[in-house]
Formats: sequence, structure tokens, C-alpha cells
Amino acid sequence: MKYLIWGLVLFLVVIHQDVWNWGNDRLVFGFLPFTLAYHAGISIAASVVWFLAATFAWPQHLEDDAMAATENEESAV
Repeated sequence: MKYLIWGLVLFLVVIHQDVWNWGNDRLVFGFLPFTLAYHAGISIAASVVWFLAATFAWPQHLEDDAMAATENEESAV
């Protein structure tokens, strides 16, 4: 899963460089510039990828360290 998420991140980086849209002056829904709508879609896709990364690829040792630090603080009180 970790490699899939890295692949999605790299894909988002590549499609973020949208040189093919620079001259596009079409409107989406009659008022939204196409390039702005395109980047709004990329932002939504980035949030989904970040959610997947935090859910499936978060390093377990960071959670273990945080839990150990919390337990040490609670036992010191």
C-alpha cells in the first residue's frame, strides 16, 4: 500500500504541472475558469491521497513512541 500511495503522490505532482491548460479560457458551470476547477479537483484528490496515507501507511513506530511518551507522563503524575 505504501508504494501505491507514493505512486499516487508522484502522479499528483506530475498532473499538477498543467502546462496544457495555460491557454484554456473555457468556463465550467458558466462562471468557473477551467484551470481553477482543474486545480480544485487536484486539491480534492490530494486530500484523498493524504487520507489514504494517514490511514494505511502511517509509520507504526511513531504511534508506539507517542503512546510510550503518554504512558510515561501519566505514570509520572
